[in-house]
Amino acid sequence: TTIAPTQPPANATQQRRRPTPKIDSEYPTIPVVKMMEGSDQEESSSLEATSANVRRAIQYWLDKSTIHILPRWILSAVILALFFLRIYLIQGYFIVAYGLGIFLLNNFIAFLSPLDDPTDVGGGRDDGLSLPSTSKEGKEYRPFARRLPEFKFWMACTRGVVTALLMTFFSVFDVPVFWPILLMYFGVLFFMTMKRQILHMWKHKYVPISFGKSKYKDAGKEKGQYGGGMAGSVGQSASMGNGGGVSRRR
Repeated sequence: TTIAPTQPPANATQQRRRPTPKIDSEYPTIPVVKMMEGSDQEESSSLEATSANVRRAIQYWLDKSTIHILPRWILSAVILALFFLRIYLIQGYFIVAYGLGIFLLNNFIAFLSPLDDPTDVGGGRDDGLSLPSTSKEGKEYRPFARRLPEFKFWMACTRGVVTALLMTFFSVFDVPVFWPILLMYFGVLFFMTMKRQILHMWKHKYVPISFGKSKYKDAGKEKGQYGGGMAGSVGQSASMGNGGGVSRRR
């Protein structure tokens, strides 16, 4: 008996021979991942540009405020008064106030100290900013070069006060302490530190204040036969010419 070969069903053959769909080149697939990466890069670049503009604006106003010494310190004093008022009303955060006092004291000592320490024997300087060591150098005018300039001193103090004021809004910094002990310890520390600084100033004979050069009366004015510059010389020559004319008439 012969068995006829079985033929595959027509549906299966059609499924095998079904052509693959063609992708139209006019409508390519959109890379979603690349678009997301590109958008993230654009956002980061925009944030960097915004932060750079903010920093530039802050630096611009800080540079303009360098000549306004009194208004700057008045602003810092107002912020410091607000900090102490909040400490008084809350009756807490005394440890923050103590830390702020130590920070301001360290900056004040750096503000009063010279740029070149005379006790530093090994680190010699030759840029004209050191303290005078002889009587001849002492007669010459040299502005006092501070270890911490005035503007940086103001910036450090203002940042410290603002940071301490912000810390009073977080209860984690409110450590319970007996504030009279902290106040007494800060007073003793302030007295000893300032005494050492004053003795240092007395020993090396310097004053941390620059009043400018000494100005004398009639400074810059020429007197004598040729006083007054060109005007004096012209007047002198004119008077001499008039005298010569009179003598010729005689």
